[in-house]
Order: sequence, then C-alpha cells, then structure tokens
Amino acid sequence: MAQIVRVGVVGTSWWADAMYLPSLKSHPQAEVVAICGRKRERAEEMAAKYDIAHTFTDYREMIGQSDLDAIVVGVPDDVHHSVTMEGLRASLHVLCDKPLAVTAQQALEMVGAAEAAEVQHMVLFTYRWMPFYRYVRDLLDQGYIGRCYHCEFRFLMGWAREREYLWRFDRNRSAGVLGDLGSHMIDMARWLVGDISRVSALLGVFVDRPGADGGPINPASDSAFMLAEFANGAGGVIHTSAVAHMADRFAQQQIKLYGEDGSLEISNQFDGTDAGALIRGARNQDEQFETLETPASYWGEVSRSDPFQVFTKQSAGCRAFIDAILNDVPTTPTFYDGYKAQRVMEAVVEANDSGRWVAIEE
Repeated sequence: MAQIVRVGVVGTSWWADAMYLPSLKSHPQAEVVAICGRKRERAEEMAAKYDIAHTFTDYREMIGQSDLDAIVVGVPDDVHHSVTMEGLRASLHVLCDKPLAVTAQQALEMVGAAEAAEVQHMVLFTYRWMPFYRYVRDLLDQGYIGRCYHCEFRFLMGWAREREYLWRFDRNRSAGVLGDLGSHMIDMARWLVGDISRVSALLGVFVDRPGADGGPINPASDSAFMLAEFANGAGGVIHTSAVAHMADRFAQQQIKLYGEDGSLEISNQFDGTDAGALIRGARNQDEQFETLETPASYWGEVSRSDPFQVFTKQSAGCRAFIDAILNDVPTTPTFYDGYKAQRVMEAVVEANDSGRWVAIEE
C-alpha cells in the first residue's frame, strides 16, 4: 500500500480553492505536487497559497513530468473528457468534477478507459456525503417509506441572474443549469429512488446573455424542469434553477419522498435565518410529521452549521478518493454513476427539443 498519494490538480477556479485543495491538503497521506491552470499567474498564486511545488499551463506536460499517482479534474465541462482520458492513458487514478462529460458517448468512453486502466475513478457528486442525506439514505434502506410511490427533487439558486457571459450557459460548452445543479439532483434521485427509465422536460432560458465575444450565444438552460418515471414504477419531479431569487437563503434544496409505508421530507437551506437541514417524517401509523434529528454518529467532528466540513474532516470527496487509492477498495460515486446521470441529461434535452417523453434505454 502506497504511503503517500502524489496528486496533480487541473483547474484553478474558486471551486478548486474552496473544495479540492483544502480537502486534499487535509489528508495526511495526500501530497499535491502540481497544479495546472490556463493563466500562469493564477496557478502560481494557488501554488504559493497551498505550498505546491510545480505549476503548469498545459495539463499534458503536468501529467508527463510530475510523477503523479492521481489527478483531480476541475475544469469546465467541455474539457473533462480530454483531460481525463490523458490521465487514464498514463494509468492515473482520476477524480472528475460533475457532470462527467458533455455527451453520454464521451462519458461511456471515460468509464471504459478507467475500467481498462484498473484505476480508481470518482465523480464529485458533492451532496452524497452530506450527513443528513446519508442518514436519509439509511432510513430508506431500513424501509422507512417502503416502496416509493412518488418523489420531488429541487435545487434552487440565483447566482446567474445577471446578464453576462458565463461558460456554463453556453450550449457549445455546457448543459447549463441542467449540468450544474441538475446533475446533482439526477444523481440524488438515482441514489435515493433508483434508475430513471424515461423523462419529459421543459428547459428554460430566462436571462438573455451575450456570447463570449459579445455576439449571439447558443444558450443553455438556466432553469430545468423534468418529469421522471423510475424503473421501479415511481414518478418524480426534478426542478433546478440558477435564476431563482433566494434572498438571504443563497440556495435551497428540497427532497420529498412518499411511499407505501411512510413519507420523508428534507429541506436544506444554505444560509439565512433558517439555515440548515430539516428532516421530517411520518410512518403510516403516525398522525403527524415528526422532526428527525440526524444522529451525532453521522456528523463526527463536523459542525452542524457547516456540513461542508465533511470534505476536510471525514472520508468524503477527495479524501474518500485518496482512501480508496491507499486501501485499494472500490469507491463511489464512480464514472459509471456519472455516465448514468449523463444519459438522463441527454434524454432531458431530447425531450425538451422534441416535446415528447423520451425513454432511457439500457
């Protein structure tokens, strides 16, 4: 078993600064030895902040020259495939941001290459590691609601209300909010309820944005609404928006699960006076909903007021990825989970464009 995992990070965004680098640096057996970004000045700034020895502006050079064990891919969606495949050709373990790719075919190629290389591969579906959602998953496994009849998944933010160019809303580079927040909720729906078999959808573009050069843009969704039929017969609604005014809440997630034996409702408010996660449940014999407190065992040393501490204090995200490499054990969510979410996303776009239900074939 390797004692130290040498990691290269591709990407110097605010998310690399907030998520990837603090999480990796908190693991006693991970060493970030290289960082790569388009702008050398920014890469050097990050290298100085996190005590990283080598900086690059070309990820191929970083992979070829840094004697790495693993890479973290934290670049825009349209570059995920090329960076990941380069890492896999070098037999590196790869953690890739979500969504895994821009097409299902690309995602499938990434799955095949990772399996052929026999390396660890992970997609950062952030919310799977939240203590309250892990608790909900365990309640479902214990039969709290029984067979699921129907469900709702919502993730609302307002960070994209300004009329400005953002690569995430350029359809030539990304799937918009469908890929940004929607991929999270699609993955949560698969994780908590099961595979989705067909969808109907309405993708909205409410903010008129300029293109990168100031001209017209091929717009990607800033609001995504879909109806889903699950393979197990359940029906669901998945709704995400980046243009919902959330005031002091910043962002809010809501998950509601109704089944044969009971119901669960979860609200996760990111900020504001009522910040935090609230779980309420009722079994068939209950006359009213009760608040279900996430047990202390799920939190450990993580503050209930800052659940993102799981990524520096528990085996979550980057830390779980490093642990899987060190112990040579399977990890999750994998590229296959990323591929399954990509299949749903592709079907959602087709359903919106065609105005009909679209089946997701195995």
